[in-house]
Amino acid sequence: MPSVLLNGRAVLNVTGEEAETFLQNLITTDLDNLHRGKLRPGALLSPQGKIMFEFLVSRSVDGLRLDILQSAADDFAKRLSLYKLRAKVQISIDSESLAAVSWGNESGISESDSTVQDERFPDGLNVFRHYAAGSVNGDDVDGWTRLRIAHGVAEAPDDYTLGDAFPHDVNFDQINGVSFKKGCFIGQEVVSRMQHRGTARRRILIVDSETSLPATGAPITANQREIGTLGSVAGRSGLALVRIDRVKDAMDSGAPVLAGDIPIQLAIPPEHRFTFPVTAQEG
Repeated sequence: MPSVLLNGRAVLNVTGEEAETFLQNLITTDLDNLHRGKLRPGALLSPQGKIMFEFLVSRSVDGLRLDILQSAADDFAKRLSLYKLRAKVQISIDSESLAAVSWGNESGISESDSTVQDERFPDGLNVFRHYAAGSVNGDDVDGWTRLRIAHGVAEAPDDYTLGDAFPHDVNFDQINGVSFKKGCFIGQEVVSRMQHRGTARRRILIVDSETSLPATGAPITANQREIGTLGSVAGRSGLALVRIDRVKDAMDSGAPVLAGDIPIQLAIPPEHRFTFPVTAQEG
């Protein structure tokens, strides 16, 4: 069973009798249908609809667990505290928790309060997040990156910059990271308008090449103009945040798409439902 102990992650706990109502009114994830033993992505947006904080949310023994970049944990806790007012909620950062991932166990794993299934991936892959110290100690970082790439699962900061992307840009609408039915949350009006008007121009796509790709951050270009940025890389595969209308324009004209100076092919992640625009102008 491949696995990896993740560096640079922190766990923020939101507990108290009003914890779920408090978060439900703030974040993009619909907590009403988040089942115990499951994990899904979420974000706290700016009023303009941009992702300020990205995390993975699951249920713990006494509340909700938010798995977030360690570098963002303190600021995230402070931001949540600003919205707390008189709500019966406690917000704490668990410095003792370790986040680990395993996948590919054909017999599956018994879900518990400290082991949850990652809903960003198909059920059959048995991708689990572990929060109990010592439960998983693997070091297959490359395997984890390749798994994310194969299914178009983007994560900040490698695949996009916090504060500079809408949920649609990073395919949150495809992986239960944003709900359009649960009601209001911060930034909801902007992302709902993008959903109903179909105006998402940027998307995370899978990158393939016949040679090794350049490093994360290399520009993606077509027709001599920049159309995006290369994100996570594993050999000849990667992720990229790109303008899909300009990708379509290059496809229609037969123009090469480059990552740095390396020719690449771009594809929609296999489980995702969006498509390229019929014409570039529709982007």
